[in-house]
Amino acid sequence: MTEDRLITVAIHTYEHALRLKHLLESEGVPVVLHNVNLSQPVVSSGVRVRIHESDLPLALRIIENTDIFAPADNSIADTLRRLIIVPVDFSDYSTKACDIAFHLAARHKATIMLLHSVLNPSVTGSLQLTDSMTYDIADAEMQNILDKEAHRSIETFSRKLRERIKKGELPPVPFKTEVAEGVPEETIVEYAKENKPEMIVMGTRGAGKKEKELIGSVTAEVLDSCRFPVLTVPESVNLSNIDDIKHAVLFSNLEQEDILALDAIYRFFCDEHVDVTIVNVPSKKNAMFNDADTRRLLEYCTRHYPRFSFSVAAISLGNIVADFHDIEQRQPIDLIAVPNKKKNIFARLFNPSLAHKLLFHSDIPMMVVPV
Repeated sequence: MTEDRLITVAIHTYEHALRLKHLLESEGVPVVLHNVNLSQPVVSSGVRVRIHESDLPLALRIIENTDIFAPADNSIADTLRRLIIVPVDFSDYSTKACDIAFHLAARHKATIMLLHSVLNPSVTGSLQLTDSMTYDIADAEMQNILDKEAHRSIETFSRKLRERIKKGELPPVPFKTEVAEGVPEETIVEYAKENKPEMIVMGTRGAGKKEKELIGSVTAEVLDSCRFPVLTVPESVNLSNIDDIKHAVLFSNLEQEDILALDAIYRFFCDEHVDVTIVNVPSKKNAMFNDADTRRLLEYCTRHYPRFSFSVAAISLGNIVADFHDIEQRQPIDLIAVPNKKKNIFARLFNPSLAHKLLFHSDIPMMVVPV
């Protein structure tokens, strides 16, 4: 058995060497410092930070990404980076959403914010009190317990992500965490308004489970209210890397504002060659779309989005889900894109949007772009 020799990974002043030693050892890499002036260690220079040769790949991954493993308060740098918000509840589909979000963030040099919301027990109205407890005291104690548990859970979740980064399972993307009090959908929308993300990436349940939870779905509420792009990632999807997206379907009324959705897709996936099928969902105002219109549309798209290939398909207004599955049978679909037009509250209640219908009947990632 060959000896696992010590190698020098860095040479620093004593202060910097000690800081690096603490960082590496906190991540499971044993470190030895050499050339330290034992009588006056603080004035030592040229201190060698030495590790076992077998630990070199892991140590380099940590050293090259100190903003992840030893994050500092660097608000100026953060403002220069794009932001992707990932709401998490520590479920399997939260993990799946992180897989996609981290690859997107690496591609676009973005920072990720893991956002978790905690419901105030006074809002839920479910707190049971004994005769010896006042409501205010019980409420405060319960809120304190929930807050501590939420912070513990998000720290555990973050630690697992850092372990995956160390192993090379996730790209090294800087991320932060936030625990906010409030109803999840409202918390997400308000946080987005304040921080203006490039995108929100949300994990969702499988299609069968989503149908049972149609009323009160957090994702559906965010789609309705948020004015930033939202990418939904079903828990059952096999996709783990955006490089795997080869065929996207864009649902469109073929109105000018729908081009904004195509712009968003191209902005996020411009490094990939993607086949885009533009599905004409005729509006009640404009149910006709002739060959000349189709030709002009394809010419425009080919000219402005040269890395994409385009085709057009039709769908009937009364049978959207079934017709969509027919398209899927002809060519597997990796991404659905839907322009989401802002509606008033009554329209949302009595006429669910196309994004809603597809959200609850599909196990394919969906990008919803407000237009």
